[in-house]
Amino acid sequence: MGFGNETVGSIFDSTMFVLILFTLLLSQHQCAEVYEITPSQPFSQTQTLVSPSRIFELGFFSPNGSVNKYVGIWHTNISPRKVVWVANRENPLAASDTLANLTISSNGNLELVDGKQNSLWSTNISVPSNGSAAELLDSGNLVVKDDDVGADPLWQSFDYPSDTLLPNMVLEFDSKSGKRSLMKAWKSESDPSAGLFWAGLSRDVPSQVFIWINESKPYWRSGAWDKSMFIGVPDMNNQYLSGFTLNDDVNPGTKSFSYRFFDNSLSYLGISSDGVLSLKLSDNGSNWWLDWEAPVNPCDIYGTCGVYGVCKGSDSPNPNCECLKGFVPKSNEEWSNGNRTGGCVRTTELFCDQSNTSRSFASGGKEDGFRKMVGLKLPDFHELIDNLEADECKIRCLNNCSCQAYAQVNNIGCLVWSSDLIDIQESAFGGNDLYIRLAHGELDEGKPVKLIASVTAVGFISILSAIAFGVQRLRGKKTGNTKEKTKLMRLNHTSDNSRDNLQEYIRKHDPSELFIYDFDSILNATNNFSTMNKLGEGGFGPVYKGKLQEGKEIAVKRLSSSSGQGIEEFKNEMLLISKLQHKNLVRIMGCCVKDDEKLLIYEFMPNRSLDTLLFGNARLTDTIENGRDTLQEYIGKHDPSELVIYNFDSILIATNNFSITNKLGEGGFGPVYKAWHLWNEGRGLEFVDEVLADSFSSSEATRCMRIGLLCVQDKAADRPTMLDVVFALSNEKDLPPPKQPIFTNFENSSVYDPHPHYNNIFSVDNATITMIAGR
Repeated sequence: MGFGNETVGSIFDSTMFVLILFTLLLSQHQCAEVYEITPSQPFSQTQTLVSPSRIFELGFFSPNGSVNKYVGIWHTNISPRKVVWVANRENPLAASDTLANLTISSNGNLELVDGKQNSLWSTNISVPSNGSAAELLDSGNLVVKDDDVGADPLWQSFDYPSDTLLPNMVLEFDSKSGKRSLMKAWKSESDPSAGLFWAGLSRDVPSQVFIWINESKPYWRSGAWDKSMFIGVPDMNNQYLSGFTLNDDVNPGTKSFSYRFFDNSLSYLGISSDGVLSLKLSDNGSNWWLDWEAPVNPCDIYGTCGVYGVCKGSDSPNPNCECLKGFVPKSNEEWSNGNRTGGCVRTTELFCDQSNTSRSFASGGKEDGFRKMVGLKLPDFHELIDNLEADECKIRCLNNCSCQAYAQVNNIGCLVWSSDLIDIQESAFGGNDLYIRLAHGELDEGKPVKLIASVTAVGFISILSAIAFGVQRLRGKKTGNTKEKTKLMRLNHTSDNSRDNLQEYIRKHDPSELFIYDFDSILNATNNFSTMNKLGEGGFGPVYKGKLQEGKEIAVKRLSSSSGQGIEEFKNEMLLISKLQHKNLVRIMGCCVKDDEKLLIYEFMPNRSLDTLLFGNARLTDTIENGRDTLQEYIGKHDPSELVIYNFDSILIATNNFSITNKLGEGGFGPVYKAWHLWNEGRGLEFVDEVLADSFSSSEATRCMRIGLLCVQDKAADRPTMLDVVFALSNEKDLPPPKQPIFTNFENSSVYDPHPHYNNIFSVDNATITMIAGR
């Protein structure tokens, strides 16, 4: 019996021990998590202040790599931990200080004191009583309240953001007082103190979100608010944009911005230490994923291309800048060096800016107009004019000489710009239309209509003339034409007497008596058309170098079956070129026809010999004055009827199939393509021959390049005469800007195929052909 009592007593003692141990552990856990800070219950470093639903918690933390401690707020159980608010970001606590705590002071403020009771941070408010307490809400807002005073908080962390905007948190700007709430990035990942990049609302209407460097230098902007989204951020997801709100003039002179997701998903909008504004979400409450960020490419950076420059979006680390239509780089030298921030200037002065005496001369007395640019992020410094339709907006801008551009934006209205246009970006999708003010001469108004009318009239007259001429000749030439066609058919068919047929045809039609070569002699001269003898290919076919038995070097053009050309083109080139013997034209010596083989034999010219013939030993090292004198001498001595004639295929032979275009890798129009794009990107000096080194004037080279681009304009009316060129080389007067040549419109020449039905043409210039055509 006694033994049984002892057993019961032992069991009772063990149970009591377990209960006491469990109670102690539970007490420690409850002490580690608290829901309120009061004067009688200070907050120590071993505790965390949690929100009612344990969504957020506040505590002491040390950033990675830091020897300091801070008080901050973060989401519970989400990895990686993102601290969304820091109390003492400018006054860190030493990591060795274990006695510091957060408490309600005797004056009712929430205060952080170190181990020596020195104040490091305080809410610094006037509290009517000492009955205040601090708690953390499920929104992440730390509040100080006093139930005796009222339900509204006396102080809240949402009024003092760090680097993060949480849902229902508000960014404000008061234009009267100039007071602005800002998101301030950390200085680094290990230092929460305020860094270089700050984000907040602008003072203009409609407002924009800006990222500044030290609150003064713009770094990125969102574009104006159109009551549902920022027009400069077209890639933001509409799913959550409906939760963004920007109120202008809630109270006179005040504006505010906030956001809230209706599905109550966890999120934050933060700015990093390197100036990136990002929106991150958490659907499962365990990790973050990136939803949106800016800036993401060089074009997003404010003013990358300067005033009147437009940046085209690119994944390249270097911005792709172009001047707006009607503008040119302010400094070609800066643009050539990769600095485009200097921007662009007008090529033609506005009518409004001219004096009365110069208006009629510069613009023909015609007023300015507007050019429409589509798909743009609109420039900064807009002014809103309420209640104006598009036509009224245009008139308002046109009547104001300081107005540089206007736009009519949905849900906003009429926006005008009275200062230089800056921070313009070409949107990958979306964007808005911008109407830029230009001088009348830059608009090309009415030219398409006049061109169509002129072409129609000329075409109609030509058709009537052709019909009359054809009817007149049809009767008298019918027999002759029939005989001619018969001869061509004979020449086109393979036969044993093709050489005799060809000789008979040449004797009848060509007074120069071209020599008819034997096919076997050409075969021996070119080593059976060896690839070692191949010089290149043109639209006609491959070109081979050969050496006749008597030692004379020749160039042989061999008509390719895949060239798309036939006996008609062969006949044209053979007869026409033989008649155009010219100092700048490779001389044709003869031809050869056997079975399917059709060959043209030219005098061989070594590489660069044509260049020497045209320019002698003087290359680009000649000065502009020498070039001008040469032009003047040429114009004065040559009879206008003496035409300078070049055949493209002859130049192919002389230059080894345009080796320069092979070098540039831009197709048959490589030099023009390269020159235009270098000029358009402000890198024109890169086109100058590298042998010149530093022996040339950059301004003169730039001027020569502009004249050269004007000389290859598509329309004859846009190309200068030789007298114009001489005048341009002799004077410093501004030249008109060159327009983009038609053969540079394709970005990648490898995908451009003007003859898609010719599947096997191996030619630098697919359009090479010799035909007689009226002009």
